[in-house]
Amino acid sequence: MKRILGFLFFIYQLVVIFPVFGIATAICGFIAVSISVLGYPSFASQFAGSIWGRVSVWVTLSRISVSGREKIKEGQSYVIVANHPSAFDILVVYGWIGLDFKWVIKKEVRKYPILGYSCHKMGHVFVDRSNTDAAIKSLQSAKSRIRDGVSIFFFPEGTRHKEIGQFKKGAFRMALDLELPILPVTIRDSEKIIPSKSIKVRPGHAEMIFHDPIETSDYNHENLRELVEKSHDIIMAPLKKSGK
Repeated sequence: MKRILGFLFFIYQLVVIFPVFGIATAICGFIAVSISVLGYPSFASQFAGSIWGRVSVWVTLSRISVSGREKIKEGQSYVIVANHPSAFDILVVYGWIGLDFKWVIKKEVRKYPILGYSCHKMGHVFVDRSNTDAAIKSLQSAKSRIRDGVSIFFFPEGTRHKEIGQFKKGAFRMALDLELPILPVTIRDSEKIIPSKSIKVRPGHAEMIFHDPIETSDYNHENLRELVEKSHDIIMAPLKKSGK
């Protein structure tokens, strides 16, 4: 019976999920670019991004829970850091984060049809992970956009990991330079919906957990590693409780 249900959902994925995702990407991408060209890239990111994320999750027959949102101070900019177990995380963040933010994303995404151009027009930050100097320059150029309630979002592992990987320091250096708090976020069970390094979809229940912001005033570039490790441990804690 389980095998039959799996086969039926595979057919559903081919004839419903993929087409709906493609249509949603095209429509929301067009809306995002149009609004951005009119001079409202932040609204484009929040409005079109939220619709795209929620429609794309809805069609997978999955459910998202969010906790800890009350810990976010309205009008405050943050350096947001989260674990990255699945490609599904992008949909969860766009659909449910509820903040004005800029992504830090690998430069290869810039080449994706519709999505890459939309991200460019909305002011997201493309970095070359293979070139440290170029990545630093990209982050430096983004600093002027992170103010007045606009946050910046990092997956500090740099790529998707089934188990949480080591954090890179770029996000934390930026937090110190801009004197902004770190907002740790845990994404849990998204890899059960889309496994790491896969496009196979299974319906499920994922969670996004906002933790208490970490003030960076007590840290500097000399004890940066402590800030990185503290953020890592906070994000990791809910995963340990669930046996990951």
